Amino acid sequence: MDPCSPKKTLTRTILDHALKLGFCAAGCSPVHGKKLPDRQLQSMITQQRHATMHYLETSQQARNNPEQLLPGIQTIVSVALSYNHPQQHRARTSFISRYATIPDYHRVMRHLLQQLLDVITENSPDPVNGLICVDSTPVYEKTWAEHAGIGVTGNNTLCIIPGHGSYCFLGEILLDIPLDCTTDRTPADPCGECRRCIDACPTGALIAPGTLDARRCISYLTIEHKDDFTPEEEESIGTHLFGCDICQDICPHNHTARPAAHNHLPQNDNLLNLTPEHILQLTRSRFKTLFAGTPIYRTGLKRLKRNAQAVMNNRKIGDVLS
Repeated sequence: MDPCSPKKTLTRTILDHALKLGFCAAGCSPVHGKKLPDRQLQSMITQQRHATMHYLETSQQARNNPEQLLPGIQTIVSVALSYNHPQQHRARTSFISRYATIPDYHRVMRHLLQQLLDVITENSPDPVNGLICVDSTPVYEKTWAEHAGIGVTGNNTLCIIPGHGSYCFLGEILLDIPLDCTTDRTPADPCGECRRCIDACPTGALIAPGTLDARRCISYLTIEHKDDFTPEEEESIGTHLFGCDICQDICPHNHTARPAAHNHLPQNDNLLNLTPEHILQLTRSRFKTLFAGTPIYRTGLKRLKRNAQAVMNNRKIGDVLS
């Protein structure tokens, strides 16, 4: 391809600007002719490993056919935003997942992607229609990141970005123009014979390399699960108030990951040392003051108190047995 072609020039502009915005990786993939994990998703649903995440069932058609999201789609730009901040290693709570101690990434990611889409629109020689996708849009985020060559899904089912690990959020821009795609940069299998995440999962939620049973997952139970816990579920969450980072903390890729090179997601120091006792005493107004603008706010006070009570109960059982 002509190194000065408009398509190649626009692609380079997009990828360079993405890094300037703070994304740790960016790439793009043509939409057509790419293999999608529709059979894996259907298997998860058939086996009910998706638990109560029924949106995975209702969104299958659009997820498997991006044309339904953006008519005339030709390209998907994939980006990764690291939240691996050094201060979190020094002062992290053992109860709350790392991603919950920073601002809700959906707003931050959408704002950054809008800036990137503006750059695309301004620099494209042809009219552009684009759709910004951040988590809630039915897109195979990890699959498109792989097709774009920016990462590979690991045994813990999370996307590992070379040099940056899995403490990264993914986002996409769907475009109806062709770009000079980067699919030749796809990294090799990041895990090899390593099974550290599988062996470390306390509930056995990682039932095979790259295969999750959400019904056992502490993150699912403390964040997405809306009902009261069964005795088995309560016991399984241990001392986790919100989320779980065990399968990421154990991953060698995260031990050597570079820190985030931006300040878009600053850590909220007020959330680092919360205890179950503190949470059980929260009023609705205090809850809003503490958690507005964070992922925890979406889960709500009722579920957070449910989690806190379960942690308290598990502590009491532990004290009796010790």
